Order: sequence, then C-alpha cells, then structure tokens
Amino acid sequence: MNIATLGGFITSKKVAIVCNGAENKNLYPTFVLASSAAASGDEVVLFFTPGAATALRKGELEKIKAKGMPDMAELVEGVTSLGGKILLCELALEAKDMKKEEFRDGIEIIGATKFMADIHDAQITFSF
Repeated sequence: MNIATLGGFITSKKVAIVCNGAENKNLYPTFVLASSAAASGDEVVLFFTPGAATALRKGELEKIKAKGMPDMAELVEGVTSLGGKILLCELALEAKDMKKEEFRDGIEIIGATKFMADIHDAQITFSF
C-alpha cells in the first residue's frame, strides 16, 4: 500500500475510476491509470457503467489492441492481481440484455448507491 504522512498519521490513497464506454478511448485510460495506481500501492476501484458493460464480457478485453499502447490483458492482470476491484453497474444487465455468466471472473455487480458508498473516501477520481 502506498502510504503518505499527513500530520504525523499514515494514510493511503483510494482511487476511483468510472468507465463510461467500451471503446479504446475509454478503456485504455481506465486501465493504464488503474494499473499505475495499483502498482503504487493505492486502493483501486473501477466502476463500469452500462455503456462500458460489453467490454467486461469474457475474453473481450484481451482482444483490444492499439498501436503504441500497453497490452490490455497485462493491464487488467496488473489491476486485479494487486487487489483492484472491478465493479459493474447492475443496470447493465437489463439495459444491455446481458447475464452475469457472460462477464469475466472477478466482476462484482452492484448498484450505484453501493458504489457511491464504497468511494465516499476516495482522494482521487477519474471518469472516462
């Protein structure tokens, strides 16, 4: 865990990132920053809205490639292996006509209220 001193107390950072789309322009910033934060020891929480839900289907992220960009599978592995949480908005199930079984392992499906409660103490937030 990345720690900083604040008034003599040791604190850690929580980073919350919202991903709003399933395109490279949404996914690469989400996972590059998340993996960097996780590698620095920060607590990372990713929240995928219904617009980004299709990217969390089994095998989809591994298909993503972009010139000059890191390997997406390695970024995802970096986030999850270092304790990062990947959350999916429960509205995606009905909005995208998807079932829990379609999603990759390790995805937690939650409501927006739970997400907001989980990140109430986040020091850093991003949305892509």
